[in-house]
Amino acid sequence: MHMQAVRIHAYGTPEVMQLETLSIPTPGSGQALVRVEAASVNFLDIQHRRGDLVKQAFYQQKAGLKMTLPTIIGSQGIGTVESFGPDTANPRVHTGSRVAFFGSSYATHAVVPAAHLIPVPDGISLEEAAAGLNQGFLAYAFTHHTYPVKQGDWCLVQAAAGGLGHLICQIAKLRGGRVIGVTSSAEKADMVKAMGADEVILSQQADIAKEVQRITEGKGVHVVYDGVGKDTFEANLDSLTPGGYLVIYGQSSGYVPPFDLMRLQEKGSLFITRTNGLPYTHEYPTYLQQFATWLKEGKLSIRIDHTYALADAAKAHKAVEQRRSSGRILLLP
Repeated sequence: MHMQAVRIHAYGTPEVMQLETLSIPTPGSGQALVRVEAASVNFLDIQHRRGDLVKQAFYQQKAGLKMTLPTIIGSQGIGTVESFGPDTANPRVHTGSRVAFFGSSYATHAVVPAAHLIPVPDGISLEEAAAGLNQGFLAYAFTHHTYPVKQGDWCLVQAAAGGLGHLICQIAKLRGGRVIGVTSSAEKADMVKAMGADEVILSQQADIAKEVQRITEGKGVHVVYDGVGKDTFEANLDSLTPGGYLVIYGQSSGYVPPFDLMRLQEKGSLFITRTNGLPYTHEYPTYLQQFATWLKEGKLSIRIDHTYALADAAKAHKAVEQRRSSGRILLLP
């Protein structure tokens, strides 16, 4: 039995990704074989393909990304459980269950740890699950736990039109926050407004920090949610109110360089964290119920920009890397 998978044999441009025919792996003890139905294209996948993560131990030890080559690209997917390895079970799922998983997802099949499989609630479509389930959890964790948004809080969301940014905007609004979304174009600004943002800043046409101060009447925002990293760091610090929180969850522009911690005190005793939601995974069952309810009641919208076949993975990466997408891009094996 064979499967198809997108592999890289060297780090580099999107063209290093190759669609190959491989043998379907047999799950071992503690593992499950999942037939992949959709894979989300995340900036993390692009960084993996480029080799940006090679020196970051976290992504190998905690995120499970394989840095040995060749390797199958991808980090999140949705699929159906086909089989379990010997002496393996997960009380939440069974053979035939539709599940979300973390792992090498740019393939028709994936072997993943059975204990980490997440059941997809009934009533959620394939594309909603692939584009929003795991990313939605991050938005939920960041706005409910990392910095619990309170009624009336001003929230600045960088890359607000992105696959995670548009979910943070919506869930921050559901918490009663006032949202300022930052994006790169007027077209994306319309989408961010549609997601509930109170104000939108075009990053290529305005000084972000000055606009934030104008919008908040000089008070600054209570929290910044940022997946951009290096390029937005200074503007983020200058946008915060005294005692405000900078929540960094990614580095699409590169890693934030070392800096003097005294600057946090000088700018108003600010707080900074770099997180991926792992401390809050025990909240996932509660989140699943909330996610399904929000979708059913029309309170949460999952934006899917485009879907591609596995053979077009390079096109998908280029669209994300060149910031041409709004919402989530999916690969459909």
